[in-house]
Amino acid sequence: MSHIAFLLVPGLHLLDLAGPAQVFSTACDFGHPYTLSYIAEQPLVPTAQGLPLVARLDWPELGPEDLIVVPGWRALTLADSPAVGAAGLRSLRDHHARGGTVASVCAGAEVLGRAGLLDGRRCTTHHDVQDELARRYPRATVVRDVLYTADDRVVTSAGIASGIDLALHLIATRHGPAVAAQVARDMVVYARRNGHESQASAMLRYRSHLDDTVHHAQDLLDARFDRPMPLSALAATVGVSERTLTRLFTRATGGLTPLRYQQTLRLERAEHLISHGTTVDAAARAVGFGDARMLRRLRAREH
Repeated sequence: MSHIAFLLVPGLHLLDLAGPAQVFSTACDFGHPYTLSYIAEQPLVPTAQGLPLVARLDWPELGPEDLIVVPGWRALTLADSPAVGAAGLRSLRDHHARGGTVASVCAGAEVLGRAGLLDGRRCTTHHDVQDELARRYPRATVVRDVLYTADDRVVTSAGIASGIDLALHLIATRHGPAVAAQVARDMVVYARRNGHESQASAMLRYRSHLDDTVHHAQDLLDARFDRPMPLSALAATVGVSERTLTRLFTRATGGLTPLRYQQTLRLERAEHLISHGTTVDAAARAVGFGDARMLRRLRAREH
C-alpha cells in the first residue's frame, strides 16, 4: 500500500486537491489500495473557494513508495504565497532524500522551490507565474507549455485540472497505462499528455471518447494485445456485429480499426523492448508477431 500525503496551505484551490485525490481514490476502487492523508500547520484550512478543510497536524510515517503532493493556492504572485514552516519544508526534503516522490500542482511548485527540490531539475507551474518561478529559482529549469514534468522523483504540474493529468501519469508509472486509462474513463476525463513523457501510450491516446462498446473492446485488446484476437471473437464478446464494431471503433479512435489498434499496441511495446537492448526478432516474438517482417514493416511505416 502507498500513502498519499497532501500538504495543505491556506487559500488552496479545491480542484488542485480534489483532482489528484480522486484519481488515487478511484485507483483504490480498481484494486490498487492507497491511504490518503491531509496535513497542514493548522487544523482548519481555508480554501480559495470558501470551503474550509479539516487537516491533521502530524506527519504520517512515509516510505520510498509514498508520495507527498502540494496543491496550489490563490495568490497574485509567488512572492505573496502563504508561508510554510521549516518543519513542512524539512518533511519534503527528508521524504525525497529517503527515495520518496514529491509533487506539486500549480503554485505548489513554490513550496518545492523553498525546500530546495527544484534546483537542477526540470519543473513547471501555472502559466501566469512561470516567469516568476524561473526568476525566484534560477537553478531550476522551468519548462513552459507542458501539463507537467517529472525529474528525479520531483513531479510538477501546470495548475488546476492538470493535477489530474499529473496523478494519472503517476498511476500509469506505478500500475501501467491500462490502469490509468481505466481510472480516466471512470472519472470521465480526457487522458491528456504533454508530448514529452513516456505516458503518451496508445492505451491512453485513444481513450478520449465515451463509447462503452469501444472501451470494452479496447480493454480486451489492452489485456491481451500479444495474443490473437480475431475480429469475430472480439465482436461477439462485446455483443455487436463485426461491421458495427469496426464502424464504432473507427469513429471513436479517429480512424483506427481494432486490428490497427492492436498493431499499434504491439509496435509501441516492441519499440520499448528494442530501446532497452532487445533484438528486433526477439521483440517481434514477445509482442505476438510470428516473425520480424511485420514489425519491420510497421516500424518503417511509423518512421
